[in-house]
Amino acid sequence: MLKNLSPLLSPDLLHALASMGHGDEVVIVDAHFPATTHARRLIQLPGIAADAVLDAVLSVLPLDDFVANAAFTMQVVGNADAVPEAVADFRSTLARHGAPAPAALTRQVFYERAARAFAIVQTGETRTYGNIVLAKGVVA
Repeated sequence: MLKNLSPLLSPDLLHALASMGHGDEVVIVDAHFPATTHARRLIQLPGIAADAVLDAVLSVLPLDDFVANAAFTMQVVGNADAVPEAVADFRSTLARHGAPAPAALTRQVFYERAARAFAIVQTGETRTYGNIVLAKGVVA
């Protein structure tokens, strides 16, 4: 156990976040996401809500401020304007950390981006659309 770190930041997750470089992306996904199929590096945190993992990750990960958007969620298929409960919670968590709201990607574009990501963190989130991409920034 380390002081002042969320216990949700497992050794594997901390190693992945520390190993990422500027512009690398980490994807936090729900239990429905085909993570094993898409992941180059897969970190599993079963039983944990995606917004709780996002909160823990944002406590140590700077977001990229050299790009227009450093966070992306998945649009609801057939209703791009819908805001699922999980996405609303992501927005609140990002705001608490002083980050802007995420942009939205279509399902297919989100899957493609996840496949190129440095790592995918699969949570136990059971709410649909509990998926978010984060681009790592630099510590000023």
